Amino acid sequence: MNESLPPEAGTPETPSTGYRAEAERLGAVPGWERSALEKLMLSTLEEQRSQRRWRMFRSMAWLALFVFVLWALTHRGTPSTDKTTAHTAVIEIKGEIASGSDASAETVVAAMRTAFEDNGAQAVVLLINSPGGSPVQAGIINDEIKRLRTKHKKPIYAVVEESCASAAYYIAAATDRIFVDKASIVGSIGVLMDGFGFTGLMEKLGVERRLMTAGENKGFLDPFSPQTEKHRVFAQGMLDQIHKQFIDVVKAGRGKRLKESPELFTGLFWTGQQAVEMGLADQLGNLDFVAREIVKAEDLVDYTRRDNVAERLAKKFGAAMGEGAIRALKSVPAIR
Repeated sequence: MNESLPPEAGTPETPSTGYRAEAERLGAVPGWERSALEKLMLSTLEEQRSQRRWRMFRSMAWLALFVFVLWALTHRGTPSTDKTTAHTAVIEIKGEIASGSDASAETVVAAMRTAFEDNGAQAVVLLINSPGGSPVQAGIINDEIKRLRTKHKKPIYAVVEESCASAAYYIAAATDRIFVDKASIVGSIGVLMDGFGFTGLMEKLGVERRLMTAGENKGFLDPFSPQTEKHRVFAQGMLDQIHKQFIDVVKAGRGKRLKESPELFTGLFWTGQQAVEMGLADQLGNLDFVAREIVKAEDLVDYTRRDNVAERLAKKFGAAMGEGAIRALKSVPAIR
């Protein structure tokens, strides 16, 4: 007798088990929707937390930057020293001597006043490395050196690194003694006024200059107008007068130490060794030598006033840019 046996569970002939196998293969087991939603919600919450943390971090970073800039604007680098400790005060004069620069009269004079008033400072040393600059700025510093030295009865020396030329030497001449390296560049006692004239180029390009002035000499030194003999003579007289002021300052500062020669005040410059021989400098020596052997106070304290970050950015993108544009069009006397 042939009886058909029931198919085994899980065989293809059983529809329910076939459907379940297919659902399991697709991941469509009971409750999978809920599990997927839970994972999606957890992922969303984690992403939201991450975004909140990132926003908080950015807010704190901007706050820290704001606090730093605020601090930088209200604090300027000045030395903190024990006034009872004997030391040598050092003030750097580097780069161009000009209004708004690191070697401006405002900056250097403020540093000198602090150094002279410090009871621990046995002497003040100007560490110079400058090609020159404004006669006005140099003159202000020169006058203040003489005033502070007389008031505080404290010596002040100049130590030259690579160069001490023109306006820088104008300053150094007021100090008690000048120390140089044998290869330093010293001197350049002269005055110049430089500029450009574009009249010939304008004619070739067919450009007409339309300058209207009220005052006969208001267009004096205009680079787009021809230079007249009257204006040339006037400018030369002004330069000669400033040059004489420079010479008088050097003679007053150096006195009998100068060995005058026909070329001394012609604008030439010399090595440090030659400067010593000519009386423009006193002897060879660096900063450490002066502090150790001359001042007798080896500890060096830097009194140089330096711009903070915010001030440098302001000068770089603000006033310095405007000043550079003006200088490109105007001729300004400089001791170089």
